[in-house]
Amino acid sequence: MKMRTMALMMAASFFGAGGCSGENVTTQKLETEPGKVLVAYYSWSGNTRFAAEQIQKLTGGTLFEIRPRKAYPSGYSACVDQAKKECREGVKPELDSKVENFAKYDVIFVGSPNWWSTMAPPVRSFLSDYDFSGKTVIPFVTHGGGGMANCERDMRKICSKATFAKGGAFSGSSIRNAEEALRKWVSEVVTLRK
Repeated sequence: MKMRTMALMMAASFFGAGGCSGENVTTQKLETEPGKVLVAYYSWSGNTRFAAEQIQKLTGGTLFEIRPRKAYPSGYSACVDQAKKECREGVKPELDSKVENFAKYDVIFVGSPNWWSTMAPPVRSFLSDYDFSGKTVIPFVTHGGGGMANCERDMRKICSKATFAKGGAFSGSSIRNAEEALRKWVSEVVTLRK
């Protein structure tokens, strides 16, 4: 009886950690080299940019800003209205640049603000533009109280052939005081070989 209970507990632990959906999830700390790390992000207000810059400093990876060809309105209300509509419709705006030699990166930190409980549409475009097979995606978001929400889940849908590592969610309003939290999270997910 004890063996059966133990087997059931192990099975529950396995499915709880990785889910029953067949998603590729790693809970192990990744080991890589700085030259194989890409930190890609979209930022409207500068919060996600700040987080991305800190991650780049910690990893030595390449920083890449995801920019839509047509910028979002600079006014908060106009941007919120456009973002809400685009998120609901699954819009993938055209981007103004591409990552050079994307194939050389093994670990890709992908940053986005949490807009309407999902990633910003330019991030959806970025994820759709590349083949993430054999790569590890590490999502990070800045938010106004919604945490990760559906951002990571939606990224997984687009990058179904990638492995995902533990994502990080950081409050946008206090991101400039979150350097220690960012450092701790990065150290939990990746070890860098020199």
